[in-house]
Amino acid sequence: MHHASIRTADIHKAIAFYEQLGFSVKERFTTGYTLACWMMGLGGRIELIQIPEPKPAPDAFNDEHYVGYYHLSFDLTDATPDLSSWLKDLTEKIAIATVLEDSPLTQPVKVLLKPEQQMIGDLVYEVAFIADTDGLPLEFIRVLK
Repeated sequence: MHHASIRTADIHKAIAFYEQLGFSVKERFTTGYTLACWMMGLGGRIELIQIPEPKPAPDAFNDEHYVGYYHLSFDLTDATPDLSSWLKDLTEKIAIATVLEDSPLTQPVKVLLKPEQQMIGDLVYEVAFIADTDGLPLEFIRVLK
């Protein structure tokens, strides 16, 4: 896959958030009438596109009747020994960023699902979900040894 595209209400806030996750901007461009960028990190590429007159995103995580793209998932098996400490570190980094004068981040991390174990096939995974700055669900997984 080349990239996953995310429409955002505030591209600067979204960039700052995804940078905290380990992404970095590789290309900035305009698409039609709006700002956009490609970011690389966590083994993939995302495209952020700013929407000039945004509407709130549907609640894909909690609405059991929602149909459509659900979430992006990032494998942190090789990046961290456990999701609880990774999530704690991320929460602290973003909390610090929200009080910095020049930071576009204004909200703490919204945890949708605290780390828990889940059996998928014959493997046990550690799974957690958070929301990005527009409320879109992001999954983080680790294969447990």
